[in-house]
Amino acid sequence: MPLRANVRMLLAAGLIVLITAGCLLFVAVRSAAAGTPVDKKLSFTCPFPLIGLQKLDVNIKADFEVPTAPGGTLTTSGLTITVTVPDKAARGLNLVGATTIEGTAAAGVTLANGDANPLPVRIPLNVAKTDLPPSGTFSPVATGSVPTITLAKPGKTTLTVGDFTTRLTPKKADGSFTGLGSFTSDCTLDPGQDPVLLSFELGDKPAGHRYAVAGKTGVKALGASAPLTGTFDLSPTAATVFSGGPVFDKAHADFRLFGFLPGSADLEFVADGAQGGDLTGTGFVARPRFTTVLPLVTLVGMPVSTGPSCRTSAPSTAERAPATVSPWRRAARSPAPTRWRR
Repeated sequence: MPLRANVRMLLAAGLIVLITAGCLLFVAVRSAAAGTPVDKKLSFTCPFPLIGLQKLDVNIKADFEVPTAPGGTLTTSGLTITVTVPDKAARGLNLVGATTIEGTAAAGVTLANGDANPLPVRIPLNVAKTDLPPSGTFSPVATGSVPTITLAKPGKTTLTVGDFTTRLTPKKADGSFTGLGSFTSDCTLDPGQDPVLLSFELGDKPAGHRYAVAGKTGVKALGASAPLTGTFDLSPTAATVFSGGPVFDKAHADFRLFGFLPGSADLEFVADGAQGGDLTGTGFVARPRFTTVLPLVTLVGMPVSTGPSCRTSAPSTAERAPATVSPWRRAARSPAPTRWRR
């Protein structure tokens, strides 16, 4: 078997990588503003009996208590929704003898918190009894209690207004029902408006960082080892997920074939495919993939393999063992070696 092929087979047996992580990733949390009043005006189109579709102006007011960190709660108080109903609706209701109107409603909103799936929320409302004028606009007011919501994720958080539904009952002056009884009106938000009711940043995305790599590699089958140095750059892609990759320095290894023939090899480590990892408490678990290239292999001083074709037959992978070192201890002393396994 040619020696070059033999070297490839020996290298394919695997690498054991010892890497020292020079620093530790951390998540910085920035406080978000609390006690946020909201006063939002939007228009909706709603169907009415007898008169068909009508455009309604809606004014939404509420006070929000925004959490200062992930895991806190979003609290809403003082929710009032005032609806300005046009003159045509008042005159139509007067035709059936109505002098007041009251009922219930359900408002739809969507909560988006960081990278979590959007959460649709239906808010039940009570529409207070409202006197109807003989003509002109009138403004019933709806109020309700909004459930407290836990925000688990850092990142941009928004509360967006959607459509709403009303169930209204017009009544005569003596309190009896009109010929309309109770009717349901499904109202849709008119296009071309900004439906975001509340928007804020909850904490910060994790900061990107650079790990210093200072260790060694060992090729078991050759009985050879070489220094492994370089950097591992990381950037955040989500709250607890990072991507990036290693950049390794070139290395050199001496070995003895069959225990007595002196040889040497130049080694290069090339990142292969997607690189990534996850935050785990105060530590970071990285999962690099890399190919080891031997651009020059010599035996008894003679080159037996040159060029980039001599390399591991498959990419190597490494994963950090569970042991971690806390940030303050790591800053106070030289970092202890951390074992990575293929």
